[in-house]
Amino acid sequence: MKFVIAPDSFKGSMTAKEVADSIASGIKKVFPSAEYELVPMADGGEGTVQSLVDATDGKLLKKEVIGPLGNKVIATYGLLGNKKTAVLEMAQASGIGYIDSKTQNPLKATTYGTGELIIDALDHGVSKIILGIGGSATNDGGAGMAQAIGIKLLDINGHQLSFGGGELDKLYHIDLRQLDKRLADTEILIASDVVNPLIGPNGASVVFGPQKGATPEMVKKLDLNLQHYAIVIKKELGKDLAEFPGAGAAGGLGAGLLAFTNAKMSRGIDIVVEYSRLREKSQNADFVFTGEGGIDFQTKFGKTPYGVALATKKVSPNAPVIVLAGNVGKDIDTLYQKEAIDAIFATVTGAKSLKQAFADGSKDVAQTSENIARLIAAMPKIN
Repeated sequence: MKFVIAPDSFKGSMTAKEVADSIASGIKKVFPSAEYELVPMADGGEGTVQSLVDATDGKLLKKEVIGPLGNKVIATYGLLGNKKTAVLEMAQASGIGYIDSKTQNPLKATTYGTGELIIDALDHGVSKIILGIGGSATNDGGAGMAQAIGIKLLDINGHQLSFGGGELDKLYHIDLRQLDKRLADTEILIASDVVNPLIGPNGASVVFGPQKGATPEMVKKLDLNLQHYAIVIKKELGKDLAEFPGAGAAGGLGAGLLAFTNAKMSRGIDIVVEYSRLREKSQNADFVFTGEGGIDFQTKFGKTPYGVALATKKVSPNAPVIVLAGNVGKDIDTLYQKEAIDAIFATVTGAKSLKQAFADGSKDVAQTSENIARLIAAMPKIN
């Protein structure tokens, strides 16, 4: 019997690898001689670096970069097992975790550190970069990132713009002469499920700006500045990104990457499925276990459990897909489909505080997995 175990992390409690290990430990109490494929997963957001490093026997690297507020921070990224692919999370360099209610200022926050990570990855000899762009503190259209990779964003007097989306209305000319030449031969995959355009009522500033501390006045200014930024990019580079789906991701970092690098958009879960070789590892599976900290009707829109289900059903259509979650939310009946999820189980055992649930996460996941395995073992006895 073969079990494929491919969960996401339980945020605040366990990494994807720790969840996979806990599921396996529970099942092994019932099926000690079964074959096990553990494939830590993610959906392009937090945890993607660790999951792909774990899945490919890669390694973690650290780099001191400029954070969103202009101070130095230590960012971690991954070099995959093939040593030719790096996986980055922009939140490590330019994320909302570096700001609080007192320090947040989307007019000045910069993606410069994300660009520094890209350059450091190139220094390690990679030819492909997977870049997760969720959880940003920024609204600069990727301008800081562009400056870090060698682009000069100049005002009418030929001076380089200062950091932040509040400066973009001064942009007059884009000087590409010092752009790192290695980027011409580097493929960048943007891992994002955000389809918002750069500007307008559904754009980066209006939809995501308030989450980063933007007042209504700031939102208006940032959106107008990004409009100007898009006009200059179209005029000088011939790329029309104002309404491009996903250009508004991470405060417009999506637009910056599309404008200045060989980047293309892709769903985060699809990238992780490919680079973890989940389909290959799921061939001839009898059961697939996946999961994440919380599950509800939104799981259908690019989240790990649903992506795992769709991917594994293509190669092992008769293998039931079983989801474990710390919290089971609303309308999960929409997830039950013939070619998707077969069963969902909550892992929390008994009434307890969130803090205690986090502390008990590994034990509860293992116990739930063992109980499911015992039901599987009992099935031939039915009827």
